[in-house]
Parts: sequence; C-alpha cells; structure tokens
Amino acid sequence: MLGLVAVLLVSQLPLEHVADGVASYYTVASSGAQTASGDVMDDRRFTCAMRKGDLGSYVLVVAENGNSVVCRVNDRGPFVKGRVVDLSKAAMRTLHDSAGLLQVNVYKLNLDGVLQQLGLGQS
Repeated sequence: MLGLVAVLLVSQLPLEHVADGVASYYTVASSGAQTASGDVMDDRRFTCAMRKGDLGSYVLVVAENGNSVVCRVNDRGPFVKGRVVDLSKAAMRTLHDSAGLLQVNVYKLNLDGVLQQLGLGQS
C-alpha cells in the first residue's frame, strides 16, 4: 500500500529532466567489484551509472516503449559517446526483456518531497 501511495505522490511532483539519449546496461564479471559510491555492484538491484548527478540520488528512466524504472545512482559513466546512462541488468530488463541499448529520457526524482508529503521527512 505504501508503494502505491508513493507512486501517486511522485506522479504529482514536477520532474526535473536530466538527459535524453541512449541507455545501455553494464555488468561485472566478478562479484565484489565496487562502484564509485563504494557499493558492491549487484546486477539484481535497480542502480545506474551517470556522469552527472549526486551519488545516492534517484532517477526515473523512461524508455521509448513507455516502460519506466526508478534507479539509484551509484556509479559514474557511461563513457561511450552518445550514451546518457548505464543501467544494471535488472533495471534494463524492466525496460525491455532483450535490448542492450534503448532510447530513454532521464528525470531526477525529489524523494525528499515525497517523504515530506507522507509525513516521513525531516522538517
């Protein structure tokens, strides 16, 4: 139920457009690789790498097919020209079941605003 309330509140907040372009996904061959935030990379988590944005912040990634996912920024990248975000495998599979590259729009989420509307934020 709380998830539904959060979605409804997020839908009422103005979204700050961060980027549009190509998303790719990345993975690591060995477990235990660390991201720029110090987190251990985990393909099952909804995380992403972006050149801009605060580590630990959240973004909404909307694919051209209409699917969307919320990811936590925990790494820097992508380092390929024309790409705006590298997604974890779980995040990419939520957007598309087989694509390696997708056209997306990325929006910064103000989760502090959602928490305040729920009465859970700090004043």
